[in-house]
Amino acid sequence: MSTDETALGTTIRAWRDRLTPAEAGLPAGRARRAVGLRREELADLAGVSVDYVVRLEQGRATTPSAQVVSALARALRLSRQERDHLYRLAGLQPPLDGMINDHIPPGMQRVLTRLGDTPVAVFTADWRLVWWNRSWAALLGDPSAIAPEDRSLIMSRFPVPGGPPRRLADLPIISENREASDRAIVADLRRASARYPSDPRLATLIRRMLGGNERFAALWHDGAVGGHAEDRKTIRHPDIGDITVDCDVLNDSDTDLKIIIYTVAPGSEDATKLDLALVAGVR
Repeated sequence: MSTDETALGTTIRAWRDRLTPAEAGLPAGRARRAVGLRREELADLAGVSVDYVVRLEQGRATTPSAQVVSALARALRLSRQERDHLYRLAGLQPPLDGMINDHIPPGMQRVLTRLGDTPVAVFTADWRLVWWNRSWAALLGDPSAIAPEDRSLIMSRFPVPGGPPRRLADLPIISENREASDRAIVADLRRASARYPSDPRLATLIRRMLGGNERFAALWHDGAVGGHAEDRKTIRHPDIGDITVDCDVLNDSDTDLKIIIYTVAPGSEDATKLDLALVAGVR
């Protein structure tokens, strides 16, 4: 087998060709010459430019960052073994056991796709946003303009000097019980600190928060350990008005990924407003 057939670009192309739009959670659209994803579709799913995907596949870009490799692995629905292979082809060390996992397993991706128009997003153990659907972006604003390392719910909820210039949600979100919600998020992060004591990203986040946000520091020093399971929120949409949603958090025990789902009671006024917000599309 030639080197070209096992190179980074050729491998990405092969994985792109095997993934159908339906498997990637995209509408089939018009007739296609091939069953696989188009380059622009992969670029959109991974949050990179089409030109960069072209350069990767043509071998003109051979050293993508770890963030790009992680995003490509999610977009291509790679297994863990395939993800690790992609890291090695890019000259990177695959994520080690005992470190926070950003990879969404294919089975979880299939579940997310079946949620349809329900606003849903996936966060890691340290509350970094790694995936969202179009309904989430339509309701709360598109996070793709925020750098991947800045997509932190912790820093969005507890701002620090020099932190991300944009919050994860463009719109005001009012929790029914903000105090309990804040405590639950910090308690969940403390739990993660025991599960991933050697993870440098998590350690850096905690140090930054303790030194930069007094409220976070006070909640952290309370010492509570727990999970964040549910909340009720009101989203203040500029065109639709207030939309009250139930926020449920589903935790995957193997990866510690958190699936955040926003739902409303069927047939309610909030359901009508949510439908209107989704029809209005991504702002």
